[in-house]
Parts: sequence; structure tokens; C-alpha cells
Amino acid sequence: MPNKELKKLLQKWIEWLQTQRNYSQYTIQSYLSDVMLFIDYISKDKVSIRDLEEIDIRGFRNFFSQRAQKGIKRASIAREESSIKNFYKWLDNNDIIKNSAIFQISTPKLPKVLPRSLDVDTMFDIIDVATKECTEPWIGKRDRAILTILYGCGLRISEALSLNVEDVNHTDFIKIRGKGNKDRYVPILPIVLENIEEYKQSCPYKLKDEEALFLGAKGERLSPRIVQRKLQKIREKLNLPDFLTPHALRHTFATHLLAQGVDLRSIQELLGHSSLNSTQRYTDVNLEKIQKEYKKAFPN
Repeated sequence: MPNKELKKLLQKWIEWLQTQRNYSQYTIQSYLSDVMLFIDYISKDKVSIRDLEEIDIRGFRNFFSQRAQKGIKRASIAREESSIKNFYKWLDNNDIIKNSAIFQISTPKLPKVLPRSLDVDTMFDIIDVATKECTEPWIGKRDRAILTILYGCGLRISEALSLNVEDVNHTDFIKIRGKGNKDRYVPILPIVLENIEEYKQSCPYKLKDEEALFLGAKGERLSPRIVQRKLQKIREKLNLPDFLTPHALRHTFATHLLAQGVDLRSIQELLGHSSLNSTQRYTDVNLEKIQKEYKKAFPN
């Protein structure tokens, strides 16, 4: 574990990530957890900043090798490496210590994973089941509203559940605060607004403008885990593939837009991607099949 000096430096680094880089609390916690894994690896009772300075390239390689031997996925190891490099770069930039060994480690190559989406009919089935498979009618309407906003607006689950009542005020756009606290405006379809309004009318709790839009059974802001569990149940009921998660609805939104001829730049803006490279992955999906699905669902 870190000694007092190192604990203070870790806290300053966290504050920098929050105030200067505008990282979310979830991202910051992931960075800190990754760095603490490495500190624990050093296997000293009180790890000092000098211990971090003295680690050579062999020490870094041994750490990542041990992680791989434990069966940790390459994507997770790549993220851990990125977190540790970030901390060492911060230490270097602030003239605390300089250790270039970590920057000689090459990031593990990751397999190219294409976004996996659902066809239109399946989306309708998912939303229909979500509405009916509830003991409380208002919860069914809530779940329907959440799934339609994920699919209809391409939101991350964290973005949808962080919405307050006043954020959806019957205009044509909603303001979304995404990764890195970056704001973007996303058009909202009338059907999405209708589903949200039906949920609001049936919700047994008083919905205040400055408070959460989507509430749990006890009146608290809804947890992403609840939506994840709901989709898991739907997946089992409809015998759907394992990739059906809240994020799969975002992929489906983007893939369907591309199939309809929307340009990549516009999709990039809607999704809030900082780089066009992230959006370009959708061009490798089988668009011909999706276009056929659209024609079947919306014939001329």
C-alpha cells in the first residue's frame, strides 16, 4: 500500500483528472484502481514515490505478464497500462519523478471488434416485452421510455439515467452531458417524448424539474444495473444473443442511421465521439442486410 507521501500525490493526481481533464467519477475510479493494482504488485508494506521511480522496464513487463497469466483480457491490460502511463506522465510533468521505462512498453494489440446491432423487428419485440413484463404498470412504462430513448437517441445508459425532468422539456432537442463533461444536443423523436410523458403521468412519485427523470421502485434515481438486469431477462425470454446490453441499443441506433444514408460526421456528433475513427467502425457492419430490414419494417 502507498505511504503518506504517495497517498497525497495520488489524491492530487485524482483532483487533476477531475478539474483539468474533466473525467467522470467512474473513469477516475477506474484509473485509480489500475494504479493501485500496480502499487500492490510492488509488494512492500509502504510503497514510496522512490519505489515507483526505481522500477525498470523488466519490472513493468513482469507486472503485465502476471496480469496476462491470471487470464485478464488484453483490453483490460491495455486500459491498466494507459492508467499507469497517465500517472507517470503526470508525475513527470510536475517534476516529481522521471521514469521513462513505462513508456517503452508497447500497448497490447487488441482484436478488431465490430459494433453488433439488432434488427428493427427485434427492437420492437424488446420494447414490447419490457413494457409487459412488470408487476407495476408504471415501471413497464418507465422501462419502455428508457429503451426508446436509448435506441431513439443513441444515448449511453449513464447519459439517459443522469437526465433530470427539466432536461426533456418538449423541445426538438435534448442537451446531453457525455464523456469528459462535453455537452451535445441530440434530436428527440416524438415517439420518445410520448413514451416519456406516459411514464411521467403514471409515476407514483412527484417528479421535480431539477431532480431525476427516471426513478427506481423506491423513488431514487434509477441505477444502470436495474436496466442491465431487465435486458438480461428479456434476452433469456426471447433467446437473444449475449451482446444485448444497454450499449447495444446505442450501436443499433448508429448502425440504422448509417443504413439510412446519414453521413458519418453527423453520426459522430449525435454519439458524442471525440474522434471520427470511433464512428467509422460502423461502416464495416453489414449494411445491406440492415437496409433490407428497414424496407421490410417501413415499406414505401
